[in-house]
Amino acid sequence: MDITRRDFLKTGVTLLGATALLPNVFQKALLTLQQERVRGAPIDDGRILVVVQMAGGNDGLNTVIPIMDGRYYDARPTISIGQKNTLPLDANTGLNPSLLEMKELWDQGILAIVEGVGYPSQNYSHFVSMDVWQTGDPKHKLNDGWLGRYCEKYQGQHEAPFLGLAIGRSLPTSLQTPSIAVPSVDSLSTYKFLDDTSAPALSATRHSSLLELYRQGNVIPSYGALLERTIQAAETSTAILQKAHALYKPAVQYPSNPLSSALQIVAEAIAYNTGVKICHVSIGGFDTHADQVADQSRQLGYLSTSLHAFYSDLKAQALDSKVLIMTWSEFGRRVKGNGSQGTDHGSAAPLFFLGTPVKGGLYGQRPSLESLDNGNLRFTVDFRSAYASALENWLGVPSQDILGGSFEPLPILSKG
Repeated sequence: MDITRRDFLKTGVTLLGATALLPNVFQKALLTLQQERVRGAPIDDGRILVVVQMAGGNDGLNTVIPIMDGRYYDARPTISIGQKNTLPLDANTGLNPSLLEMKELWDQGILAIVEGVGYPSQNYSHFVSMDVWQTGDPKHKLNDGWLGRYCEKYQGQHEAPFLGLAIGRSLPTSLQTPSIAVPSVDSLSTYKFLDDTSAPALSATRHSSLLELYRQGNVIPSYGALLERTIQAAETSTAILQKAHALYKPAVQYPSNPLSSALQIVAEAIAYNTGVKICHVSIGGFDTHADQVADQSRQLGYLSTSLHAFYSDLKAQALDSKVLIMTWSEFGRRVKGNGSQGTDHGSAAPLFFLGTPVKGGLYGQRPSLESLDNGNLRFTVDFRSAYASALENWLGVPSQDILGGSFEPLPILSKG
């Protein structure tokens, strides 16, 4: 079978979670690494970016609501959010009532809302548009992820077993890169070497046999180093994350939903000082073609309670100043409602930045409901400006090489 480096890495290191697959040199390195973790030796005191994907195309008009614009209510007579039901942000803007906990962060001055975010020649396919956002390239010339490219540039300055961490069954495109093995963790209960519980006595023999197969394998030289790096990343990240989970005591009660569970793993990795710089989590369910009011409200509620718990947990452990959280969705929805009490694929939509480092407020320009592009909102902020804000003003790296062009960062941070 012909396999490329990209094919090998694109699912992250979920392919490997086996303790005994490593040569002795890696096992010794792992032991040293674990000892350092137990002593609490600092690896990196820098900043961390947590990216939350709102998959499906979140409807921005029912998230950040133009409560004083009659055209909004005219276009959506049955699915609009009434002014009295919104959470007021200013005289012209209300927040979806399901975002109650996010409104608390707004009131604390640590929630920034960037309106009108999109890209030129909007594509309305979920997969194509997600690829645009994750590669950072509307022209489809870049294959690697924008966060993966950041990790590649940063790896020489950072002594840590893994720079990125994705919570999910597969590695998102945004973290894919040919040279960095990023752990992709569905759950900590499965992110480990899975032995045959019916024959535990055979575990050691099976492990040693697998290691022997690895040593005798006819690996193409150009892939040998890649395989070793991937195995090492799998092994070290498995041990570290399991240890972090065993030691971590959350300061708050996380809600019972998948996003909260994912964010708690992220909190554990941050609190345990693993050295991770980029974390990616996802929440789906925003493709609201029908029954939008109920469905979107439910998903926004999960987002709100989960992010609030995550932030509160970090703050209680004096870690909040280290973490910037940003959200994104592949597109917004059309202005007019459809015949199924929902909305169809659209274009520009708001995104959120939140955390202690954020200077709260409304940013960007709200798209006009008077001048539409074939029924869709015209974007006013290129999504790469949001990325440049995170890269330059938070992570402290030039964004031009990573994004393939120069994009003006937004002044969303209280301290750059």
